[in-house]
Amino acid sequence: MITRFHPALASLAAICILLFSVAALSACTATAPTPQQEPTPQQEPAPPPETSSLETDIVGFAFAPATITIAAGTTVTWTNQDSAPHTVSSRNDVFDSGNKSRGNTFSYTFTRRGTFEYYCKIHPYMTGKIIVE
Repeated sequence: MITRFHPALASLAAICILLFSVAALSACTATAPTPQQEPTPQQEPAPPPETSSLETDIVGFAFAPATITIAAGTTVTWTNQDSAPHTVSSRNDVFDSGNKSRGNTFSYTFTRRGTFEYYCKIHPYMTGKIIVE
C-alpha cells in the first residue's frame, strides 16, 4: 500500500530536513574559538646583587678581630679607635688606607676570592687577615 502525504506536510518535512542539514554542516565547519593568549609579562631587570658590609675596629694597637672570613663583594670598614694613627695596608699592595687618626675610617670592597694579609705600616707588629670565599 502506498501512503501519500499531504503536500503541506511534505513541504514542511523538506524544510525541517534542510534546516537540520544546514545546522549540522555549520556545526562541523565552525571553528573553535581561539584561546585568549595571556599577555607576555615583561621581564623586569634583575635586582642588583646585594652587597654586604662589615665594620671592624683598630683598638689597643690591634685589628679586632684579627682574622675575618667574608663573601666576595663585601665591603670591610676599619675604624681607628686608638689615640695613635694607624694604617690598613695589604702586604701585596692591593689596598692602603694611608695614615688614619682616631675616629677616621677606611673601607675596601673585596671583589675577588683569596686571602689578604694586612698590617699597620706605622706599627708593623699589628697584623690582620681577610679570607674572601
